[in-house]
Amino acid sequence: MDVAVRIGPLPDSGLKALRVGQVRRMLCAAPGYLARHGVPRHPSDLAGHAVIGTTNLSPRAGWRFGVTDEPTLVRMKPRLTVTSNDGAIAAACGGLGIARLLSYQVADELASGQLQVILAEYEEAPWPIHILHRESKYGSAKVRTFIDMLAQALRDQQLE
Repeated sequence: MDVAVRIGPLPDSGLKALRVGQVRRMLCAAPGYLARHGVPRHPSDLAGHAVIGTTNLSPRAGWRFGVTDEPTLVRMKPRLTVTSNDGAIAAACGGLGIARLLSYQVADELASGQLQVILAEYEEAPWPIHILHRESKYGSAKVRTFIDMLAQALRDQQLE
């Protein structure tokens, strides 16, 4: 491995890490779904809603909320479980329920109004994004150039 991008906390390793941003895990739903079923005001309200689960991002049947050292775990029984984030986005946009996704994955749908964020005040702390590499200042010029270009591109996207 020359270069990798990691979303989430970093384990201890011998790799160098360059932080380039952060993303939020957010709950979102179509405005039509929320008009029909109401907007949850607290994570415990999710028990009365259709939840879209993904085996890709949240394979467990529980979602964590809060930024404290002891976040609140809410057990979920998804109405629909899909194997891709694209499937979860399509289902949420179609009004089938509430999905939990990363902010960059639903940026276009949020901007267009197809989806809206709910329970933002209960979100976990944002996850950091790092570029991982082995390069030293004396490493390959091609790899260093790629790392610099990738870092700039990720920072320019304002992923949060």
